[in-house]
Amino acid sequence: MSTPSTSQGLVRIVNLLFTALTGLYLLAGGAWLVAIGGSAYYVVAGVALLGVAWLLARRNAAALVLYALVLVGTAIWASWEAGPDFWALAPRSGVLVVFGVWLLLTSLRGAGGSRAGPGALLAALVVWAGVLVHAAFNDPQTVDGRFAASASPAPGAGPIAPADWPAYGRTQEGTRYSPLRQITPDNVKNLQVAWTFRTGDMKGPDDPVEITDEVTPIKIGDLLYLCSPHQKLFALDAKTGALRWTFDPKLKTDPTFQHVTCRGVSYIDLAAPNGAAVPGAAADAACTRRIYLPVNNGHLYALDALTGARCADFADRGDLDLQHAMPVTRPGMYEPTSPPVVTPRVIVVAGAVEDNFSTREPSGVIRGYDVRTGALMWAFDPGAPDPNRIPGPGEHYTWNSPNAWAPAAYDAALDIVYLPMGVSTPDIWGGNRTPDMERYASGLLALHVSTGKLAWFYQTVHHDLWDMDLPSQPTLVDIKDKDGKTVPAVYAPAKTGNLFVLDRRTGALVVPAPETPVPQGPAPGDRVAPTQPFSRLTFRPTALLTDADMWGATMYDQLVCRIMFHRLRYEGTFTPPSVQGTLVFPGNLGMFEWGGLAVDTDRKIAIANPIALPFVSRLVPRGPDNPVEPAPGTKSGGSELGLQTQYGVPYGVMLNPFLSPLGLPCKEPAWGYISAIDLNSHEIVWKKRIGTVRDSAPVPLPFKMGMPMLGGPIVTAGGVAFIGATADYYLRAFDVNTGGELWQARLPAGAQATPMTYAAGGKQYVVIAAGGHGSFGTKLGDYVIAYALP
Repeated sequence: MSTPSTSQGLVRIVNLLFTALTGLYLLAGGAWLVAIGGSAYYVVAGVALLGVAWLLARRNAAALVLYALVLVGTAIWASWEAGPDFWALAPRSGVLVVFGVWLLLTSLRGAGGSRAGPGALLAALVVWAGVLVHAAFNDPQTVDGRFAASASPAPGAGPIAPADWPAYGRTQEGTRYSPLRQITPDNVKNLQVAWTFRTGDMKGPDDPVEITDEVTPIKIGDLLYLCSPHQKLFALDAKTGALRWTFDPKLKTDPTFQHVTCRGVSYIDLAAPNGAAVPGAAADAACTRRIYLPVNNGHLYALDALTGARCADFADRGDLDLQHAMPVTRPGMYEPTSPPVVTPRVIVVAGAVEDNFSTREPSGVIRGYDVRTGALMWAFDPGAPDPNRIPGPGEHYTWNSPNAWAPAAYDAALDIVYLPMGVSTPDIWGGNRTPDMERYASGLLALHVSTGKLAWFYQTVHHDLWDMDLPSQPTLVDIKDKDGKTVPAVYAPAKTGNLFVLDRRTGALVVPAPETPVPQGPAPGDRVAPTQPFSRLTFRPTALLTDADMWGATMYDQLVCRIMFHRLRYEGTFTPPSVQGTLVFPGNLGMFEWGGLAVDTDRKIAIANPIALPFVSRLVPRGPDNPVEPAPGTKSGGSELGLQTQYGVPYGVMLNPFLSPLGLPCKEPAWGYISAIDLNSHEIVWKKRIGTVRDSAPVPLPFKMGMPMLGGPIVTAGGVAFIGATADYYLRAFDVNTGGELWQARLPAGAQATPMTYAAGGKQYVVIAAGGHGSFGTKLGDYVIAYALP
């Protein structure tokens, strides 16, 4: 049985060990940090804690007073360095405050002695309580503007039935805006599960890590169409979710595939004006209404929308081989992952090319095919001297030419397709690229759909060494200029956080994007562009990161992240890749990714969900374990993270998120936001953190820190925006006017997909695919869930 003196002795030992060991850790790590240019706080705090330990060892009550001074000094330093940001203050205070409470409680249990020490310690803890409470209600990262309450006008007659969602972005203009208004900010809280469908399509033994369920279903008439990760196509009853038919292309994968995913399918009614659906009309013949399904092995299927049968008059009985005239045809190296643009005459097809494997990879050629027969009508090879030249017998398209992997947008009036372009792979080395390879890389490419001829091109990154492609479907919106004249604009979200706004007729800038000097000093044999365009409409932080922006669960791993930060090369956006290791921020995942914008085209409000997660790019010189050329039969590792071989150039590259030894982001949160932009003024009106650590932390706590996302928002005329996407498993609804969170639904798996909405039987539904994302680390599943009002 322990005695009071024994327990007090144990408490003293614990207190002594904590203060001594923490003091030594902070002193040693802090000295290292100071030596490489970082904050001196940790040295001062370490010395002070060693002083506390010395006083505790001598049983001197002044130990509590000194510890109180450490707390107060830390509060002053943390508030100066981080401001009233609760999640930035938490690692600076957590360990010290918790120990301070322990020290206070154990000191009060002691008999007699001066009350000055406990009083000082209590006062210091009250100071910290005040700092944290103030920060909890004054987030400096939020923007709290609001739009004036007004309703979008009732939908007029148009080519798309208000109840339908017939394309990936509802329209091929990529707006993700529905005129439905049954669900409002007042009643959205009453949404309930209407039906659930399970595809049965899960990760198999031959799949890579990067298996993802990113589908946005489409809806025409009484049918909903969606594809699963292995590109199985399902037609469901829109009211009940009951299966009508299914089609399986029998995709055979292996672990070298970089992606196994399907973002969606495309639809056309060949008997309707402009290819749009005619509500209630019957099909005149088989395959008059068609679904086009892209498959990751480089094929495109045309299927009867009513039966799922292959269209016999399209290509090879409904199967179009997209590998024709490719320089390399191994499955998994060329992957159409996004739905094609479909017009009454032409299907425009592009695809993803395996990133960072070698200099001998498929072409990123963009092709136009006859919508009825699948016959090739034109080609645009972005890396060729003559992009429109179609290879003859025995010839092939250009190796490694830039590709357009994200969905494109289409302006039917101008007959122009807008393609978000990537960079010629390998992405992180450009010393071998020709002018032809760079001419149409990393920018917005506008082509005439009927001919494939160039309309215009705007480059958003020159000589891209960071994989800073345009990652999402552009959005087409008509806006007013300062003189009140209508400008047909295209909004192109970039990984850099810039939103480039261009006149979609000419490619002229609508919002200025001045060329700005950027860091120089490439790796030997490469070069760096002297300037890059920076749009005035941007979510990119204007200030450079410093070690004050580093984060951790505790002060211990935060100190490690500060040291890691100073050991990397970082001079701001577009710091060149290096053998030392370069901090890439915005990171390779981008501030914008494939989810894109949602725009209420009536009220001219854009909803965006930018993320902020740095990456580290470290060039790996060639050597015995990193040869310049692959051994015969070598295949890729099937991942865009870790060692990227980049065979054929002088360096491989290690690409990873910038994480602490505990696996947490080294940059302080938020890592994800939802925001609204007034397209009349191009001002950010509101911005909020979105997402909790519930499904990422060891303990499922719903701390709203702002989480990374993959997927995008939609917006409705009812004044509600919906989004999944976050690293926690929720579908959420937000008030378009204020950004206030109105509703959330717990999901059985990750929802790295963009939702959609439609009406059937007089009821509005909201649908989300919850199937998870392999490399993003969310739980995999096979769910498609519809919500409606009771």
